[in-house]
Amino acid sequence: MKELTADFLIEQVLARNPSLAQMTAAWQAVSARYPQVTSIDDPMLMGRIGPGALGSNNVNGGFMLEISQKLPFPGKRKLRGDGVQAEANAAGLDIEDMRLQLIEASQTAFYDYYLVARAMEWNDESLKLLQRAKQDASIRYEAGKVEQQDVLQADVEIGRERERRLGLEEMGQITIARINTLMHFPPDNPLPLPPRDIKLLETIPLAQELRSMALSRRPELQALTNRIAVEQAGLALAKKEVFPDVEVMAGYDSFWQEKELRAQLGMRINLPVYKAKRIGAIAEAQAKIAQRQAELDRQTVQVHFQVQEAYEKVIKAEKSVRLYETTILPAAELNAKAARSSYVAGKIAAVSRIEAERNLVNLRDRYYEAIADYFRRRATLDRVVGGPIGRPE
Repeated sequence: MKELTADFLIEQVLARNPSLAQMTAAWQAVSARYPQVTSIDDPMLMGRIGPGALGSNNVNGGFMLEISQKLPFPGKRKLRGDGVQAEANAAGLDIEDMRLQLIEASQTAFYDYYLVARAMEWNDESLKLLQRAKQDASIRYEAGKVEQQDVLQADVEIGRERERRLGLEEMGQITIARINTLMHFPPDNPLPLPPRDIKLLETIPLAQELRSMALSRRPELQALTNRIAVEQAGLALAKKEVFPDVEVMAGYDSFWQEKELRAQLGMRINLPVYKAKRIGAIAEAQAKIAQRQAELDRQTVQVHFQVQEAYEKVIKAEKSVRLYETTILPAAELNAKAARSSYVAGKIAAVSRIEAERNLVNLRDRYYEAIADYFRRRATLDRVVGGPIGRPE
């Protein structure tokens, strides 16, 4: 692979990250509970004999067999299944929320990597510009037109850029380690370089549209809605507990002398006469529903704020990039070019030329920082909206 792209990185992270596998296993475990809670209990078989009659010539032997089946009150099994199904849906949505967080982390790391690559590239270019400035100063110094300070000032700036290079190399290694950790690779695994040029994305929808989109897409809101359904199923089941369950029985008792009485049918029910625990269960379920609903209301308000905040940051970052491209960088490049010509012509001092070169270097760095910041903020906007609203070309 010649270049590392954001889409490839996201694909690898989602395929290999152990956190996602852990949450998937948790969702599968919850889903496996459905047939357990909706099944009826196993039937019970009971047998009895009279041991005193064994081997006796005076007493006829006998035995008794009984089979019974407990049947919960109608609707209880369905409510238990509904609760587990809603909990499984919530666990599945937790996986989607983790996916969104991993995508955001992957994109943030990728654009940090892009920023370091571009900064190192421009560091090389700035060193060339400063070497040229030193060469011009040396020529003028040897001709007796300037003082040695001009040459020394150029050396100072060259030293600063080389020191900055060390910081960029450190930042690059840390970013590579973070990307490899996300992909579950060794931290020093070599990576291809990112693309050199990345275009801004298409115009995003208005904030109001994004807020509406987030309310329907955010997995944690949907998960909370499912957990409210879990508590509602629990409340309905608590109300059902005031009705008795039934246990039906069929048996054969040879101890009876009358043959007509040996075959038997029966039924057993529990008597829900102790109301306190059932009333307490209903009150508990109602309180849990109120708690979950309050949590949903709080998170809904928070989502509105998160979307608005992320939207404003993206708009500001986009304007910054456009400003650098259309105004700041062209002016800085013209200023540096004019300073070079003026210095060679002896119209300005070396410090003015170096200041112009330094401004160009700093502004170019800030331009790449603005690009990286724009895409990092877009990644955050994608997450708070609940999914991608665009991809780089």
